[in-house]
Amino acid sequence: MSNDETTGELGNIESGKGRPTPKRKESESARKQGISVPKDPKAARRAASARDREARAKSRAGLMAGDPAFFPRRDAGPVKAQVRDYIDRRRTVGEFFVPFAFVVLLLGLVNNPTVQTTVVYVWTSVLLLVVLDTILVGILLGRSLRKDYPDKADRKGAVSYGVLRALQLRRFRIPPPRIKAGGKPITPKVKNK
Repeated sequence: MSNDETTGELGNIESGKGRPTPKRKESESARKQGISVPKDPKAARRAASARDREARAKSRAGLMAGDPAFFPRRDAGPVKAQVRDYIDRRRTVGEFFVPFAFVVLLLGLVNNPTVQTTVVYVWTSVLLLVVLDTILVGILLGRSLRKDYPDKADRKGAVSYGVLRALQLRRFRIPPPRIKAGGKPITPKVKNK
């Protein structure tokens, strides 16, 4: 290959853009024209705050509607969807733990030794049931996931995600359940405008 051929190839590569590089002043003014910010700093903050509020409201509505496009990273993906469906399909002792703890707290205020002794035994039993049920859920969920996703990297953190979801009250689970306890799908609620 001769020196002229090399220069010719480089010449074609360098002139591929077909236009001169814009001056810095021109590119900065073009970039600034795309942004319409009020000159008043307070008005600019209010506008930014309104945009952020609107974006958060849209994101929250999408999350509560179950739209995967709005899911945070911890809830995204087919593995997490399968975990949510697996957990939401069944009742767990953990989801009744918070209401039961409230009742036990109230009964603990009763100034009767028999009631207080009974509350201690019942409380210990419930804690033991929650721990055993959580371990069982973790084992069964892990077995189910290993069958469908044999690669360990695909199911990383999925069992702990499922166990934490099983401990939440069903009503407060986010993203909301798509399946009722027992396996029937939930019909989405349509809001009237």
